Amino acid sequence: MKVYLGADHGGFKLKEEIKEWLDEWHVEYKDLGAFTFVPEDDYPDYAWDLGLKVGNDPDSLGILACRSGQGECIVANKVKGVRAGLAWTEKSAYKVRNDDDANVLCLPADYLTLENARKIVHTFLNTPFDKNTERYVRRLNKVKKIDENL
Repeated sequence: MKVYLGADHGGFKLKEEIKEWLDEWHVEYKDLGAFTFVPEDDYPDYAWDLGLKVGNDPDSLGILACRSGQGECIVANKVKGVRAGLAWTEKSAYKVRNDDDANVLCLPADYLTLENARKIVHTFLNTPFDKNTERYVRRLNKVKKIDENL
């Protein structure tokens, strides 16, 4: 599995921490920026670039971080093939992968401790989609059908 990372100024510090965790866990990743802290940068640039990578690489996952997590989530979900979800607890990270097969995790850096963020990222990366629950599969197929019309 390959993981793409992206963050604006609001998530920059958290993204740098995530890189250390991924190294520790021996997870392959590609950092798509920001590469330096720029207080006036714009989240759509990073979310769009990451969305394109994940949308074109079905075996990959993405992790985005900004202040609220919301803006990057909105932008990433504009890309065909992306199912981005916001997670602020381990349970929400579990549900977004297990129930909804999200392929992009959006993190609200302003509202997470590093300890909590680490648990969320770990849960997201280690939770597979539940292919055995009919309603989850049915719903995912409906989402994919909508995606085909984009």
